[in-house]
Amino acid sequence: MEYRPHMLTSLMHRRLNWKRLAGLGAFGLAGAGVAIWGSDHWVESVAAKYCHETLDQAPAMPVALVLGCSPFIGSLKNLFFEYRMDAAAQLYRSGKVKALIVSGDNSTKEYDEPTAMKEALMKRGVPEQAIYSDYAGFRTLDSVVRADSIFGQKRFIIVSQRFHNERAVFLARQRGLEAEAFNAKDVPAGTGVKTHLREYLARVQAALDVTVLQTQPKFDGPPVVITQK
Repeated sequence: MEYRPHMLTSLMHRRLNWKRLAGLGAFGLAGAGVAIWGSDHWVESVAAKYCHETLDQAPAMPVALVLGCSPFIGSLKNLFFEYRMDAAAQLYRSGKVKALIVSGDNSTKEYDEPTAMKEALMKRGVPEQAIYSDYAGFRTLDSVVRADSIFGQKRFIIVSQRFHNERAVFLARQRGLEAEAFNAKDVPAGTGVKTHLREYLARVQAALDVTVLQTQPKFDGPPVVITQK
C-alpha cells in the first residue's frame, strides 16, 4: 500500500494522541494512588491510638455512638452488624458508658437501621431507656457531627469495626470532639473484602470533607437531651 503525505501525517497525529492519552492516564492513576495512600496514612495517624481492642483499654465515657449498617445482606445476617451490637452491649454492661446513641440510615419506611440496632441491643440486655436513636446518620460524618450538634456530646466512644472506627475518630477529632473507639470483632477477610476495599475511597472522601469541602450533615434537627448519666 502506498502512503501519501497526508496519510502519514494523520497516522502520526493518531500515535501522538494515543501517547498523550496514555500519559494522562498514567498521571491520573499516579495521582489517585497518592490521594488514596495519603488519605489512608492521615486517617490512621490521627486515629489509631484512640481505637481500643479490649474493655480494659477503653476509657469510661458518658455515651457510646454505635454506627449503623444493614442487619442483613440479602437473606443472611450481616456479621458487621452482629459484631457491632455485641461490642456495644458489652461496653454498656461493663459500665463504661451509661447510654448508647444508635445512628444509622432511615431514609425510607422500609429501611430503618436505628430501630434494628435498638431491637438487637435490647435482645442483648440493654434497657430501652438507655438507647437513643439518630435516624439521620446517613454517613459516618453525619453520625459523628450529630452526636454533638443534636445529642450534645463532645466526649463519646464510637463502636464499629476498627477500619471504620479509625475514620469516624478522625472525622470527630478534626471537628474538635474528644472521641475514642471500641473495636468490634471484624469479619473474615473473604466475607468483608468489598467493604474493606471501599474504605480506601471513603478515607479520601473523609479527607476532602474536613478540608476542601467542609461538609455538613444532611439534616439538622431539635436537640435531644440524654438523661442516662
